[in-house]
Amino acid sequence: MNRQNVISVQEFYNLGYKKLQLSLVAGDEGLSRPIKESSLNRPALALFGYFKYFGNERIQVFGAGEMGYLRDQKREKQEMILISIIEHNIPCIVVSRNLVPSRSMLRISEDYKIPLFRTPLTSKEFATEATLALEQYFAPKTKLHGTLMDVKGMGTLLMGKSGMGKSECALALIERGYSLVSDDLVNVERINNDEIVGQGSELNQGYMECRGLGILSIADLFGIRAIRLKKRIDLVIVFVEWSEGVDEDRTGLERDYIDILEVRIPKVTIYVRPGRDLARLVEVASMVEALRLSGHDCATEFNEGLIKAMQENK
Repeated sequence: MNRQNVISVQEFYNLGYKKLQLSLVAGDEGLSRPIKESSLNRPALALFGYFKYFGNERIQVFGAGEMGYLRDQKREKQEMILISIIEHNIPCIVVSRNLVPSRSMLRISEDYKIPLFRTPLTSKEFATEATLALEQYFAPKTKLHGTLMDVKGMGTLLMGKSGMGKSECALALIERGYSLVSDDLVNVERINNDEIVGQGSELNQGYMECRGLGILSIADLFGIRAIRLKKRIDLVIVFVEWSEGVDEDRTGLERDYIDILEVRIPKVTIYVRPGRDLARLVEVASMVEALRLSGHDCATEFNEGLIKAMQENK
């Protein structure tokens, strides 16, 4: 598992400067300073000298209230307040609503190498967008070998050894109207603590490798509706080569799971042998899991009905 624990101010700026509409006005020598938390901080209490619960590792957002209070102070008091905040080793300052920083603010940011930004967004708008960007950056991430499909609205990840027929199965599913998210290598991340989302890289998005055919452009062959940029992973299907004596599940009563970034995802094992329609099996497995999520478990309901009938016939 790869979890980013820190992002530099420069990386944060590159990550979201378009959506956040950031403009750097001072302190460019401090762009390498680290941001260690995805939450943002409004330093209202710090303006009055209270630092007991001060979030010094967060981006400091100065809104209309903070800027109005500073303007009401004499230059010496302004500088004392700003220096006391900056000395807590903050990463950077963002001034919302395109409010104009005072000369003291500009000079101290330059002297202490603290990046100072402006944005036309309100403090609330900026906090929402910046927090989303940072949480996505800090989210646990990993890469998995497999093919991720959207089948009946279910994010279905096909896994298995090379040569098991994952790409051929995916092609058959695409022909039936389903969508490809990523082939061969899937970038996955955990969001909201219990959701796993997968997507392809910029390089392989919309492309598939099929043995004997080479690299295929799915959008060109099947239309733009045949691809999706990202999808939550709801089900993992593992293709395993069939051999004599394997113990295949005949009832579906026993659930199996796989851990991805510490989240349990339902897993189905399909044994590959000549004559099996893998695409049809994957399609049905996805529908069965969709039914389970809606509260209907076919195997359990059948088993309960069978037990009830046996008891009534005693």
